[in-house]
Amino acid sequence: SAGSSLSRVEPGDRMRSYLYLYHRMQVRGLEHLPDRLPYVLIANHSSHLDAMLMAAPLPWTLRDRIFPIAAGDVFFETPVLATFATICLNALPMWRHNCGRHALKELRKRLVEEPCVYILFPEGRRSPDGSLLEFKAGLGMLIAGSGVPVVPCFIGGAHEAMPRDRRFPRPRRVRLQIGRPLTFDSLSNRREGWGQIAMVCREAVELLGQAIPKG
Repeated sequence: SAGSSLSRVEPGDRMRSYLYLYHRMQVRGLEHLPDRLPYVLIANHSSHLDAMLMAAPLPWTLRDRIFPIAAGDVFFETPVLATFATICLNALPMWRHNCGRHALKELRKRLVEEPCVYILFPEGRRSPDGSLLEFKAGLGMLIAGSGVPVVPCFIGGAHEAMPRDRRFPRPRRVRLQIGRPLTFDSLSNRREGWGQIAMVCREAVELLGQAIPKG
């Protein structure tokens, strides 16, 4: 019945509808998404909308296997935000001021053994002006030597829609450009490998940003 259909609407469905209707979301490069798990999606980060934008175009069949790695001191600071992050985004907390190798090792193990999809923002924080910041070594610690594909993406328009100092989003168009997967199975899971991964991935994200239409 219509009533029972409405009652089964998932948070993810409402999230997608919101993005495609309110923000007129456009996605390019879906053909680059790997057809098997695990893999890691990465992108630039300047808005609270970013994790939703990255998750929205992924196949519905993966809904229980998609885990944004969210900043614990932002998304899990209060019970309300923690509930939103867990239920609507399926987020896993990453406490930026207490994130050692043990935590990343556990995330790496889960990524490979479940297997699943991680959504990760290697800048480690939201850019205050929308410009691309340096990438942190944590991404390399997650995937170096594992063979897990990293899919670079670029998000356009999210900073204009909802910058870090804004509480409510504006109806601005947002765009997601998905690039070809990168693999780093030949790099050692050591500091030099982590740095190289961060550099290569940042360059890939920056290049995708040049293909995003302005306005």
